[in-house]
Amino acid sequence: MKLRHVITLVVLMPLAAGALWWFTADNPGKAVESLAMRHADKLPLAYLGKRLFDRDCASCHDNPQMHAPTREALGGFSKESIVIAMEFGKMTPMAAHLNKTEKGLIAIYLAGTAPASAWVAEHRCNAPATDTTTRYAGNWGLGNHNRRYVPPALTGITRDNVGSLELAWSLAFPKVTDMRSAPAIVGDNLYFGDKTGQFYAIDRHTGCVRQHREVLSGIRSAITVVEREGEDTLLVFADSMANIYAVNATTFDVEWQTEARLYETSVITGSITHHAGRLFVPVSSYEVAVSGSPDHVCCKSHGGVIALAVANGARQWAWHGTADATLQGRNADGAELYGPSGVSVWSTPTVDAGRGLIYIGTGENLSHPATDTSDAIVALDMATGEQAWLFQATVADVWNAACLNDGANCPEDAGGDFDFGASVILAQLADGSDILLAGQKSGDVFALDPDNAGALLWQRRVSNAAVGPDLHRTTTNGGIHWGMSVSGQRLLVSASDPERIRPGYDPRPGIHALHLADGAVAWFQGVERGCHIPDENKPLIGLQNMRAGKVIDLATQYACSFYFGLSAALTSTDELVFSGSLDGRMRAWDIASGELLWQAETARPFTGVNGVTGHGGAIDVSGQVLAGDWLYVQSGYSMFGQLPGNVLLAYRVKE
Repeated sequence: MKLRHVITLVVLMPLAAGALWWFTADNPGKAVESLAMRHADKLPLAYLGKRLFDRDCASCHDNPQMHAPTREALGGFSKESIVIAMEFGKMTPMAAHLNKTEKGLIAIYLAGTAPASAWVAEHRCNAPATDTTTRYAGNWGLGNHNRRYVPPALTGITRDNVGSLELAWSLAFPKVTDMRSAPAIVGDNLYFGDKTGQFYAIDRHTGCVRQHREVLSGIRSAITVVEREGEDTLLVFADSMANIYAVNATTFDVEWQTEARLYETSVITGSITHHAGRLFVPVSSYEVAVSGSPDHVCCKSHGGVIALAVANGARQWAWHGTADATLQGRNADGAELYGPSGVSVWSTPTVDAGRGLIYIGTGENLSHPATDTSDAIVALDMATGEQAWLFQATVADVWNAACLNDGANCPEDAGGDFDFGASVILAQLADGSDILLAGQKSGDVFALDPDNAGALLWQRRVSNAAVGPDLHRTTTNGGIHWGMSVSGQRLLVSASDPERIRPGYDPRPGIHALHLADGAVAWFQGVERGCHIPDENKPLIGLQNMRAGKVIDLATQYACSFYFGLSAALTSTDELVFSGSLDGRMRAWDIASGELLWQAETARPFTGVNGVTGHGGAIDVSGQVLAGDWLYVQSGYSMFGQLPGNVLLAYRVKE
C-alpha cells in the first residue's frame, strides 16, 4: 500500500467527521495532508518513517562495512538537518526517488528518539508577562517596508551606552546547528522557533519559557505577528516542509495550518508578510541544488508568491515566476532537459499599501530559456497577484548547482547566480518622494522609482562579487545576501565576499553607508579574518561543499573561520547599525562616522540558563533584534561550511 494511502487511512479512522469532510472537499489530497499535519501527534509517523528507513536506507546505515552513520548516530541530528542532507547534501542522489513527505517521515523517525525539548519542563516561568502589547519586532523587516529600522521609542541603546552591552543570559537548543528563524518580540515575550520544530514563548528578561509546542518540522521563517481586532493575536511562520502555521499567541494552539508549495521541491526560505487580512508567502525551490545530481531531470520547478487569507489560510492567488516548463531538448549526457524554470523568491515581500502593490526580488533561471522575471524586482497587485511591472537587473542569468562541478545539467552560457535575496526596501527621500532599494548577490545596489514603473534612479556596486562572463561556471557566494537597513537618509549595506581566488575578483567584505538620494558612499568599514587558513581547510563553494561532505575538526573551524564577511540582515537605529558576521562576531557601528563602538565574540562555548551546553557560531540570515535596552542575537549557521551553533544570546545595557 502506498504511503499516501496509509496516512489517509490512519487519519480517517479516528476522525469520522473528518472523513465526511474529506469526501466532499474540492481537493481531497490536500485535505488529507492538512488533517495529517494538524493531528500529527495522533499518528504513528515514526512507525511509517521506520518502515521507509528499513526499505531505503538500512542497507547502508545498518552495515558497518559501509562506514555510514548508524541509526543511533543520526538520532543526534534535528529533523531539518536530516531533510537537508537528503535534499541539498551528500545524500541527495540516494534520496532522489523519495518525495518530500517520505523524506520528512524518515527524519521524524530518526530525530524522534531523543526529544529536543526535554529541558523545558524544568525551565518554566513562574509569573505571567507584565507587558503583552508593546510590539518591538513583529516581522522580518521590522515593519512592512522592510527598512529594519528601530525607532527611539522602541530602543534605549544609543552611541553613548552601546559600549556597555554585556551578556545577560543565553539559551542553548539541543540537536540544533543552525539558528535562522528571526524571533518576534511583543512586550515581555520573545517568540522563537528552532530547527527541531520547537516553538517557544520566552521571557525576554530571564530566558524562562512561558509557552511551548512542537510542529512537524524545523521552523525556517521569521515569526510574523498578526494582530486581529477583537480576537487573539496570531503568530505565523513556515516550516522546512513548506507548511504555514497560524498559532494563537494566548493559547499556543494551531488555529490553522496549510501547505504553500508550487512543486514537490518548493521550500519557504524567506519570511511571510501580513497586510489587511492577507499573508504574502515567498516560494523558493531546492531544485537549484538537486540539479547537481547527474540523475536529476532538470528543471521543472519555479518560484513565486502565494497569498493566503489570515482567517483560515485559504489560498487567494498565486504568482508564478515562469510559465510551466516544457521539454527543451537534451543535456550534455543526453537526458531530457526542461525549461523555463527557477526564479525563486527568497526575499520577504514588501508592502506598498498606498499603491496597492507588493515588491519582491527573484533569483536566476535554472535552465533555458531565460525569462525576464529572473534576477528582477517585481511589483505585484496585492489584491490579485497580477504583475504590475518589473525591473530586470541581470539578463540571461541561467545557473544551477551542476555548474559547480561541470555537471551535465549546467546550462550553456551559464550566468553568475545573482539572486535578489535582500528584501526590497520602500524608503522616503528628504523631499518626501518614495524610493525602492534593492541589493543583489552581484554586489550591486539599485534605487528604483515606484511612481515610474521601477525606473532606475541610481546604481552602486559595493562589493566585487560579479566577476565577469568568462567565469560563468563559478560563484563566489558573495555580494549582498539577506537584508539592508535604512536610517534617516542613509542606506546601510553589508557585503559577504569570501576570499576566493578568481581573476578580476577583489573581495570587499564589510559594511557600507550610502546616501539615499544618489548612492554616494558616506563611509566603508571592512572586516578582516585576523588568522590564517591552510588551503586544505578551505571549504568548497556553497552547495558543492555540502555535497562533498568535507569534514574539518570543529575546534579548528572555531579557532579560525574561513568565512568572516557580513551575510546576515542588518538592524539600525537613529545612531547605530548592528551587524553579525560569519565568524561569529557581533558589532555595532556609529552611522554618522562609521566608527566601531562595540563588538562581542559569539563563536565560543556557552552554558545556557536552561542547563544545556551550547556553542555559538556563524551569524547569518536573520541576525539580531532590539527591544528596549536589550539586544538579542542568534549564533550558529553551518549550511555552507560555516560555523555551526545553537545559542540565543541576550545582551543588555549595563545599569
